[in-house]
Amino acid sequence: MTEQRSVRRYGLALPVIIRMLSDKKSALRTGKTRDLSTNGVYFTVNQKLSPGAEIHITLTMPSEVSRGSDVSIRARGRVVRVDKKPAVSSSRVGVAAVIERFEIIRTKPAIV
Repeated sequence: MTEQRSVRRYGLALPVIIRMLSDKKSALRTGKTRDLSTNGVYFTVNQKLSPGAEIHITLTMPSEVSRGSDVSIRARGRVVRVDKKPAVSSSRVGVAAVIERFEIIRTKPAIV
């Protein structure tokens, strides 16, 4: 199989908060990233999402990863694939989402 990604993905297990764009009052879903890039993210979550669903993604990259201060990332994206539960005993599903736009917010000035 040929690699089709145009940008590098980083294997990072970070807490992630997901909100459905179609329902502003919907409950927030929490999960954990498996990998991410500027174009997409793969995460696991307890509640199933539907392919095509528009989502808001919020996560924080700790200072150890960002090489400075903690960095919050807010992104808007769309679910492109939902994988079946990885293990019989797990209630989590894997979700691949394309990131359509994102915003980076530093919590305090970076020291260079």
